[in-house]
Amino acid sequence: MVKYLCKKEASTYLKNELGISISDKTLSKYITTGGGPEYFKFGWRVVYTVETLTEWVNSKMSKPLRGSFEEEKYNYNNFKVQSIYGGNNDE
Repeated sequence: MVKYLCKKEASTYLKNELGISISDKTLSKYITTGGGPEYFKFGWRVVYTVETLTEWVNSKMSKPLRGSFEEEKYNYNNFKVQSIYGGNNDE
């Protein structure tokens, strides 16, 4: 069963489970400006799933680096974060 998270719950999940601090206000800004995780509408409310949040983090995450000199060598979309709610996301 899919669990839907409101913006505040999504922010808490990102921080507590994935170690990424993104406020619910920043998530609101991403809804307006783009660049944030995919979301759903339930009536007028915005909700997220653990899967879409984790996929978004994966899309933003770089590969491990040993120094700033390596940053240009890597494609940032290949490193995967593992969610405690569903193993890895290699689907």
